[in-house]
Amino acid sequence: MRGTCWHARSAWQPSMGKAWKWCTGWWGRARSSSPGCGIMTRYGSWGPWGTGSRCRRQGTASGTFGSGREYGELIDLDRLGAVTVKGVSSEPWKGNPAPRIAETQSGMLNSIGLQNPGVEHFIEHDLPFLRQHDTKIIVNICGHTLAQYCAVAERLADCDVDMLELNISCPNVEEGGLAFGTDPHVVERVVRAVRHYAGQPLAVKLSPEVADITEIARAAVSGGADALSLINTLRGMKIDIHRRRPVLASKAGGCSGPGIMPVALRMVYEVCRAVEVPVIGMGGIATFEDALEFIMAGAAAVAVGTANFHNPYATVEIIEGIRGYMEENNIASLERIRGIID
Repeated sequence: MRGTCWHARSAWQPSMGKAWKWCTGWWGRARSSSPGCGIMTRYGSWGPWGTGSRCRRQGTASGTFGSGREYGELIDLDRLGAVTVKGVSSEPWKGNPAPRIAETQSGMLNSIGLQNPGVEHFIEHDLPFLRQHDTKIIVNICGHTLAQYCAVAERLADCDVDMLELNISCPNVEEGGLAFGTDPHVVERVVRAVRHYAGQPLAVKLSPEVADITEIARAAVSGGADALSLINTLRGMKIDIHRRRPVLASKAGGCSGPGIMPVALRMVYEVCRAVEVPVIGMGGIATFEDALEFIMAGAAAVAVGTANFHNPYATVEIIEGIRGYMEENNIASLERIRGIID
C-alpha cells in the first residue's frame, strides 16, 4: 500500500491544458492504454477505464457508499472504476435530527445533513483502507462557507486522492442559506477559489434546481472545473397522514432513485452539448440499461447511488451488464456509442 499523502502540487498547475495532461489515465491507475473503454476528449484520453471485461466507466455516488468499507464485505471494490466517498468537511458535522430517511414510491428521501467526522478522520482512517484497492478515489467536499470549502481542498492537496468533487448544493450561510450552486456568478467564484487550493483534478457536482443547468455548467467550467457530475438530488417532501406531519424531521429532503432518472438524463444530455469537459452522469441509475442511456446521452462515466441501498451488488451487476451488451453488439469501445444521440 502506498502512503496516503504525496506532493501533488509539484505535478499540478491550475490550468486546463496542464490539468488534462495530468488527468490522462486518472480513472484506472496503472491500467492498459489500449482503446477498450477509454474516453477521448479534445484534451486526450480520459481513462483508460480498462478493456473488455475490465470496462469500468462506473463508480459510486457520494453519500450512498460510505467510504467503501461496508460494501467491501460484499463486492470486490477493485472492480469499480472509482469510489466517491461521502461528503467530507473541514470539521466534524453532526448532521440533521432523525428521522432523516424515508422511502418513496420510486426511490427515497434523505435529509442526513452531510454528517461526517471531518477531513482529518478521513485521512487517518478511510484513505489508507481505500488505497489498498485498485480503484480511483474521489472525495466529495462540502462546506457552509467558501473558506470551509477551501480548507478541505487545501488539506487534501498533498494526499493520495485522485479527484475532488465539489458539492455546491450546500447552503451558503454567509448569503442567507441559499445554495451555492444556484447562482452562476457564485458558482464561478467558488470553483475558482477551490481550484486555487486543490492539488487534484476538480469535478463540480451540479444541482438540478436551477432554471438553466447549462448556464451553471458553463460557469463551473469558466471557474476551472475539470469535470462535471450531475445531477444531485431534487428537493422533495413526504407527509405521514396518520401523524399529520412530515415524515422527515427537517420537513423536506433530497429525492433520489429511479423516479428522477428522466430529469437527470435530460440534464446530462444538455450539459454534454454545452461544455467540453467530461461529465459523470448520475441520478436514478439502477441497471446497466440505465447506465447505457447516460453514456449514449454523452456521459463519460456514470455513478450509482440509491440503487446501492436496496441492492448492494448493483455496481458489479451493471459492470457485467455493460460488458455483456458490448459483446452481444460487437462493440469494442463504448466510445462508439457515447453521445450518439443528436
